[in-house]
Amino acid sequence: MSRRLLIAAAQINCTVGDLSGNAARILQYTERARAAGADLVLTPELSLCGYPPEDLVLREGFLADCRRELERLAARVRGIALVVGFPELAAGGARYNAAALIRDGRIAAVARKRELPNYDVFDEKRTFDAGTEPCIVELKGARFGLAICEDVWFGRVPAAAQAAGAQAMLSINASPYHKRKQATRHGVFRDWIRDTGMPSVAVNLVGVEVREVARGALVRQAPFFEEALEIFEFDGAAPVPGAVAAELPLEAEIYRALALGTRDYVDKNGFPGAVLGLSGGVDSALTLAIACDALGAARVHALMMPSQYTARMSLDDAAEMARRMGVRYDTIPIGPAFDAFRASLAPLFAGRPEDLAEENLQARVRGTLLMALSNKFGSIVLTTGNKSEMAVGYATLYGDMAGGFAVIKDLSKTLVWRLARYRNTVSGVIPENIITRAPSAELRANQTDQDSLPPYDVLDGIMEAYMEQNRSPQEIVAQGHAPADVRRVVDLIRRSEYKRRQAPPGVRITLRGFGKDWRYPITSRYRDSGGLSL
Repeated sequence: MSRRLLIAAAQINCTVGDLSGNAARILQYTERARAAGADLVLTPELSLCGYPPEDLVLREGFLADCRRELERLAARVRGIALVVGFPELAAGGARYNAAALIRDGRIAAVARKRELPNYDVFDEKRTFDAGTEPCIVELKGARFGLAICEDVWFGRVPAAAQAAGAQAMLSINASPYHKRKQATRHGVFRDWIRDTGMPSVAVNLVGVEVREVARGALVRQAPFFEEALEIFEFDGAAPVPGAVAAELPLEAEIYRALALGTRDYVDKNGFPGAVLGLSGGVDSALTLAIACDALGAARVHALMMPSQYTARMSLDDAAEMARRMGVRYDTIPIGPAFDAFRASLAPLFAGRPEDLAEENLQARVRGTLLMALSNKFGSIVLTTGNKSEMAVGYATLYGDMAGGFAVIKDLSKTLVWRLARYRNTVSGVIPENIITRAPSAELRANQTDQDSLPPYDVLDGIMEAYMEQNRSPQEIVAQGHAPADVRRVVDLIRRSEYKRRQAPPGVRITLRGFGKDWRYPITSRYRDSGGLSL
């Protein structure tokens, strides 16, 4: 006899620390699932408290508040089973990344995460203890193993669940995004599903996917980068195929991730809007486009701050970009402030030619103006520097690095150009001249970026090999790069660590960004030469 079973996956966007708000959102989706006839609804990893809670988990008061909110939520759930991720303080003081199965107004079972990631951006062993036992839940006679994120990246946990009687797996996740990670996830699931023969349903925090996999084949997938409630049908423990949302082109995938990250950061931290410097260059143009798509043009303010070195085309292109985006656009020349600084410093600079100090003064005047607008109106300053610049220190502390959120800090310059062209396929908001002109900081006469840096395709190739792939300088040379270029880029990356430590956070879209997944000492005499003289 067929045993029709409906499992709902609630792909929701939770906020760290908003316990009551997250609980209300969970309950809202649970009621929608119950109304649709679902037997069980899955919510993401640590959905009650938001992910990642980091050192909040070390505060017993936070864990006690989570438990009280969980119990209040449980009391309101009837007529459907619910899985909620939460941080658990167990007897004896152990702390677990846990998932509660709620039935009939009470907590019926608790799964505890067994595989704690401690690499990349993760350091869960700092805050959590590892679970030891499989958790099996029964629904209409079918037995499901309940797992949490990293648990299903290794075959040990599904195998243990199967040995305990599981016929299929349910997993709740808060797996962070990087480009093309979906293919990696599919491969991980496919391997152990083929080994065990068990199908799986997985739900992630909004921004990635809900998926249902059976015997190694993807049979259902929800849309990317948006909240969704997906109802999956099972015949006993066997999934019934459904709609598979199409994969996005790479540029579209990255762009939507950047827009989502920007919107979440601004909104969840309570900023009314954003302000940024619009220079007429491609970095600030792409940042403006992302900000407007994320927040709406009415919440974005663009400021042009020209100096004597600002080209006429920069003024024209920036104004045209602002017009196309429909944002507020103002101009404040920095000449008077720059001259005042130079006059104040003249006695100390006497006898010395103008150099990098005066170039950086211009960037710092601009940073000061943007921060003044932020202070006065409450909007967050979006910085516009890219990953290539952050890697080699081609940025000014307290100048173009001044701000609260770095939208494109994990985009190489070559990827910036690709995304700018992609955005213009949606609608032509970035003037073509901005994309095609030679990049310049315009801090001195006739300046281009390539006066100070290797060509960006060269720089980006070396940066990716060294920083993202952990290749040695000698290995990078073997890939075809000139030894002089490799020496130069690697040395700049090493010497710029102190700057990056003071940079604002931003959206991570690569396998390794300059954030929690890059933890190099500021002061170090080690030279990773790999046989190449540095």
